[in-house]
Amino acid sequence: MSVRFIYLLMFSNVLNMSAGRVLLTLYALELGAPAFYIGLLAATFAVFPALLSWLSGRLSDRFGSRWLLMFGSVGSALGMLVPYFVPGLPAVFIASTLNGLGLTFFSVSTQNLVGLLSAPDQRAKNYSNYSLVASVTTFIGPMVAGFSIDHFSHAITFLYLAFLSCLPIALLAMWGGRLPRGTRKAAPAGGVRDMVSAPGVRKVLATSSLLLSGRDVFQFYLPVYAHGIGLSASAIGILLTTNSGAGFISRLALTRLIARFKEEGVLAYAFFLGAAGFLLVPFYGSVAALALIAFMFGLGMGCGAPIITMLTFSNAVEGRSGEAMGLRMTANQITRAVGPVIFGSIGSAFGLPSVFWINALMLGAGGLLSRPKK
Repeated sequence: MSVRFIYLLMFSNVLNMSAGRVLLTLYALELGAPAFYIGLLAATFAVFPALLSWLSGRLSDRFGSRWLLMFGSVGSALGMLVPYFVPGLPAVFIASTLNGLGLTFFSVSTQNLVGLLSAPDQRAKNYSNYSLVASVTTFIGPMVAGFSIDHFSHAITFLYLAFLSCLPIALLAMWGGRLPRGTRKAAPAGGVRDMVSAPGVRKVLATSSLLLSGRDVFQFYLPVYAHGIGLSASAIGILLTTNSGAGFISRLALTRLIARFKEEGVLAYAFFLGAAGFLLVPFYGSVAALALIAFMFGLGMGCGAPIITMLTFSNAVEGRSGEAMGLRMTANQITRAVGPVIFGSIGSAFGLPSVFWINALMLGAGGLLSRPKK
């Protein structure tokens, strides 16, 4: 089985997820949801990943990933159909929860499969390519959602994304049997505490949570800020697409950056650049200025995620790489579940600028934590 099959699976599913998140956020705003509700919406995306990621990784180590991926695709499709048939805020929250369910099984399994299907000397290259595919999907997704909303409607866009989820289901039905099947042995010894005790894992978990939490807060609250200053759905889609495009560009240069600055140095750069982006947003209101800030933010965040994924796989206990990926996602999603609610409350009480500035401080702290030891 070629690793390119994993790229194709991930492209079709994550395109649906990235477009779906923007669609659900803008639909909630269209229904009059306040900033606090947007924070709750962001948290519901993280419910299943927080609860089930570690278990998903453990199951993939033992039984393989085919049916986990299939289950995640079906959940994503159902999530997009709920607001189409039952409009309203409750349906939005149900859809976001199911979207998070699909993310749980897809992200853990595909990240682990890239490592399993790669020769050791090709692993860095393949993870870099995986991150490039992710950049393409997150580049296209927000733009698809924004233009589809403006030219059709929220409801029709939900229907389109539900059909998109059928592609990975078809691919898995035809060729999923060739994926690694797992060990099917008794559960490996040790639990979460044993996994976390592995060298370097605690630092990877901490930096991963900070990086991905910052990226998600930016993607959720930049639309809220842009909507509040009167920008259209298409303009918001362009801002998020610019952010994703910058991530793609930085990942094209990732191999050279790692060769020059090493993994820890690139991570520190990613955090500091992201912190600068958060700091600047509240000072600007034009599409051009916000696009430049989103581009800068994307350059930083684009470098961090693939490096952390590589470090997670390489630091995992032998035979438990899926479990390590799942544990990393669990740590990320706990932060994501708590963070948006807190930031939503802060935004409602003190205004949106405070959300951006607090996240700037958090990413700055992540940069200090990631600096290579002298």
